[in-house]
Amino acid sequence: MRIIMSKQLLQKQADTIRFLAADMVQRANSGHPGAPMGLADIATVLSKHLNINPADEKWINRDRLVFSGGHATGLVYSLLHLWGFDVSINDMKNFRQSGSKTPGHPEYGHTHGIEITTGPLGQGIANAVGFAMAGVYAQNILSKDVINHKVYCLCGDGDLQEGISYEACATAGHLKLDNLVIIYDSNSITIEGDTSIAWSENVKKRFQAIDFEVIEIDGHNFDQIDKALTQAKTATVPVLIIAKTVIAKGAVTLEGSHHSHGAPLGVEEIKQAKIKAGFNPDEEFAVSADVKGAFDKLIVGSTAQNIWFESLSNESKAKIKELQNPDFDSIVYPTFEEGSSVATRDSNHKILNAIAKAVPSFLGGSADLAPSNKTELKDMGDFPNGRNIHFGIKEHAMAAITNAMNLYGLFRVYSATFFVFSDYLKPSARIAALAGIPQHFIWTHDSIGVGEDGPTHQPIEHLSQFRALPNFYTFRPADATENIESWKIALKMKAPTAFVCSRQGLKVLKDEKAYGNVANGGYLLKQRENANITIMASGSEVTLALQTACALENDGIIANVVSVPCFDLLLEQNKEYIEKIICKNTKVYAVEAARALEYYKYADVVFGMDTFGASGPASELFEEFGFTVDKLKEKIVTDFKNSK
Repeated sequence: MRIIMSKQLLQKQADTIRFLAADMVQRANSGHPGAPMGLADIATVLSKHLNINPADEKWINRDRLVFSGGHATGLVYSLLHLWGFDVSINDMKNFRQSGSKTPGHPEYGHTHGIEITTGPLGQGIANAVGFAMAGVYAQNILSKDVINHKVYCLCGDGDLQEGISYEACATAGHLKLDNLVIIYDSNSITIEGDTSIAWSENVKKRFQAIDFEVIEIDGHNFDQIDKALTQAKTATVPVLIIAKTVIAKGAVTLEGSHHSHGAPLGVEEIKQAKIKAGFNPDEEFAVSADVKGAFDKLIVGSTAQNIWFESLSNESKAKIKELQNPDFDSIVYPTFEEGSSVATRDSNHKILNAIAKAVPSFLGGSADLAPSNKTELKDMGDFPNGRNIHFGIKEHAMAAITNAMNLYGLFRVYSATFFVFSDYLKPSARIAALAGIPQHFIWTHDSIGVGEDGPTHQPIEHLSQFRALPNFYTFRPADATENIESWKIALKMKAPTAFVCSRQGLKVLKDEKAYGNVANGGYLLKQRENANITIMASGSEVTLALQTACALENDGIIANVVSVPCFDLLLEQNKEYIEKIICKNTKVYAVEAARALEYYKYADVVFGMDTFGASGPASELFEEFGFTVDKLKEKIVTDFKNSK
């Protein structure tokens, strides 16, 4: 049923948004007024369709609204305030100021009502696809009577020019996500000018080719906007609404100009625009009672949520509670025989399946590499009916999609690829770290052990790159048992984690009882009295370090060995702990088949990689680059004796 709307009040609502956004940017002397002003009409009508409850921003059946153009914060904060979220007029007056609730781009967990941190253009479209995928999967396990919300995404020309948007939307079309509605603010403007200077594709045909329903409207015509949104609710495939708009709509001299994109309009321009719209030109941040009442979602949202909750069966309530509160302590982890050889990608496979067996909310997939990543969940079916997600060769979209799925409120989701291809998803990994999203990244083929595929596939610098990322925890387990202990920690962290796993077999060093300090990121695996050196290592090089320590005894060099499964956690330890595992009286060596420059935080000498590797059998490469007992021993003996 179409929503009956007063055109006069709608116009006043839209103009209120326009001037709140313009006032915010003007006061901050920084920001983007053009997009919020151009989208104000669409946002006003969309508000009538949106099913949300500001009193409970975590209501699982709420509609999700993702602002992919995160720079359009003037629109975001205006709407949050008008809807009834905890964003006040004073918060808007402090737009882009230090310590405010209203930063330059919206941040999840920082501002009430923000569904996800989108950041760079294109991310939000992939996030919306992720929310929609989570919604469809929730429907399949809970029923469409329980989960029937929509996912709306506001995007612009810049979002659609980014490659991640095509990856994500192709996935949405393939899966026929009928709960996804993307509203494209087509104003043909970017920072440099008209989009025609760099872009000429037919967006309608692109989306039709990937199985979207496409609706074209005038983005300033209230009736057309309402009709399109109503039509989208009954679609059987994802919908793209192409809304032709004018940037900075309502401005006097800057309407339609690219100069309104990323700079304040100016005091006089705003005053004249307010006069033109019938507003008081001398009043800033004005919200009349009738406008606030027309937008307010507190009462209607609470009512809708209560009706929904009362309609749930006891079985549905119990299932939702189980999904929202995973019991990670109930996992029965696999066991591995001490002394056996198991690649950590293989032990990881068994661990993933153990987690999935115990935790119904655990699912995930790979970028077309599940057989190599060893990430398939056995006998658990394919998404959207099962728990194995086939992302295709779309690493960047995969990571952004999975970010959103982890914030949906019901699921814990992992993604996987080769470690070297983490380059393709780095922006999404960074957003996960920034927003504290507990996604599990699984990256296999961790070093020159990749072998014959050569330097293009050997991730030499990647460990250093991700260890440098704040609030991101990279685990590189030494063996199958350390892998288990790492997962026990990662599952309970409120931050993204990565598991960097070997292709080649690694000796199982000890049983589970021997691992007590993995949570500290590094620990003494081998301790000797009167040690005069310490060797630090992670992953496959831990066994090398242990073997080299034994070989060094013949030369009178006594070595302690420190395993470093998570360098990021080690950095968080206090001085007393570091001195406990790294004896002051020892010379410290670090060994890793990677760049490993970060080890200079603790080590006197680092034996790492200073080239991109080579193509050849893995065993030959480890020999060539010095990662064998004989060669590592020779390097240490030479250095240690010369340093006396």
